[in-house]
Amino acid sequence: MAAKTTHSLKRKAHFLGVKIRNLRKRNNLTMEDLSVRCVQIDPDAAPSVSYLSMIENGKRFPSEKMLACIARVFQKDREWFLDETREETAAPARHKRGGIRGVPLEPDFLFEKKHLQIAIPEMLSQTGTTGQQFTHLLIRAHQEYHQNHFPDLEKAADDVGGKQLPLSLEAVMDIAERLGLELRWFKRKPDRTVDDAGLNFRTLVRSFFEPPGIVYVNEVLKQHPARLKFDLATYIGHCVLHGKDSLKTINAAGRGPAEVIRENRGDFVESMSLDSEEILHAWRAFECSFFAGALLCPRAPLRQFLNRKAYAISAAETLGVSQSVLMRRMTAVSAYPHWHYFDAFPGGILKAVYRGNGIPLPFGNMRLVQDPCDHWAVFRMLNPERGQSSAQVSIMYNGDEPRVYSCESTQVRDLAGNSHVLCAGVDLNPALEAQGKNAPDIAQALMDHCRARRGSALIPKSIKTDLRSVARILNIEWVERGIEQEAKIICPRSSACPRKPQCAKRARPASEKFDMRKVRRQIMQECEA
Repeated sequence: MAAKTTHSLKRKAHFLGVKIRNLRKRNNLTMEDLSVRCVQIDPDAAPSVSYLSMIENGKRFPSEKMLACIARVFQKDREWFLDETREETAAPARHKRGGIRGVPLEPDFLFEKKHLQIAIPEMLSQTGTTGQQFTHLLIRAHQEYHQNHFPDLEKAADDVGGKQLPLSLEAVMDIAERLGLELRWFKRKPDRTVDDAGLNFRTLVRSFFEPPGIVYVNEVLKQHPARLKFDLATYIGHCVLHGKDSLKTINAAGRGPAEVIRENRGDFVESMSLDSEEILHAWRAFECSFFAGALLCPRAPLRQFLNRKAYAISAAETLGVSQSVLMRRMTAVSAYPHWHYFDAFPGGILKAVYRGNGIPLPFGNMRLVQDPCDHWAVFRMLNPERGQSSAQVSIMYNGDEPRVYSCESTQVRDLAGNSHVLCAGVDLNPALEAQGKNAPDIAQALMDHCRARRGSALIPKSIKTDLRSVARILNIEWVERGIEQEAKIICPRSSACPRKPQCAKRARPASEKFDMRKVRRQIMQECEA
């Protein structure tokens, strides 16, 4: 009977291998990813990587159960693989990278290095942007353009840690000792700080490095092994990547990014000028932080682990890492590249930002704007209501195109006692497009549906079916949870709110822009008359 079934499949499977390969590539899955996903569904019927390769090359044909398993991963009917229609494209269209659309550097002579060296400090001074803020913006742009893909840092971490997952605190301390790092413990309570807006917050110095190889560590970290592991991992990265050269950053818990210390003054600075040495040290701090995440959560084993756990944020406890580390690593190791990550503090302060999917930000000039949209999950969760879901589906215009986003947010406290919200999310439009759906039309239909219901509404059944299909293909459990909640219209600023009625208490009046083309036409018409 089995032989007869296989023979029947062969007669219909002219394009089966090509279709599986194209589907797999459109959804950014490796053969290993697809094999693991099949094991989750049916371990007995799942193909091995080598057998899957032979199926895609037409050298083998799957059994009925194996084909059913593959079809379930891709949310397709079994018969779709056996019809006579061949798929034309294997990979999805390439999307722009990063959160800000680039501009052409033309004419060339205006963007010469000597001009930029003068213009950038002047721009920082006039806009009130500190050199430190601009440095972090440069690093973030580099990170987002490469979509968190830094193979050299990953390899360096793998060589040191041997791709162990999970990596115990004892193992991390052994590595530190082997590299000649000496730990010295100190006691210090959080320092109270008031920012320019009068908001109170606390900053706790967790650890810092002193050449040639001393790491000063706050004793409070003894009670928080996950965070102790991360701090030690950053200094291990410093040893491996930079040979223990002087490290100018402090690992601190608090609202702001790690402060940069100038040797000649020995205090924290907020200068409007750029200093090449500070830029170098800020870049090294980023490299060490990325290395630490890769050491504690190596790419290949973490990707397999997340596939098994369906990207559950709570899985951080199993690995012995903080939720922040796990969520940031998700953006780097997932087969799906269209992620964002935020770390928000009360007052709408965003400490950490990553936008590999280009989602517009709800704040300006790296500071809170006066009219942020309160419907963003990352801000909504700062004051969560009882029973409020942490998963959300949102619709927002990115330029002129409506897009559907899904995210998971979790409220946590840092070691200084500050409450803040971590948020990881994905752009669902590329996933819809990979399934042959018209993503802008689906997003616009959902936008119109929510707008007619004051900006929030349960997702219609037809749209829910499409979103649930891609959620299962992506294998992200919180996307499915978010689909069952009300979808919300969001925007970067409430003065541009697309809801009806608008959320803003005082919507700004529309400004009349000077239209040179309109004026030109009027003048020409008057002259002709």
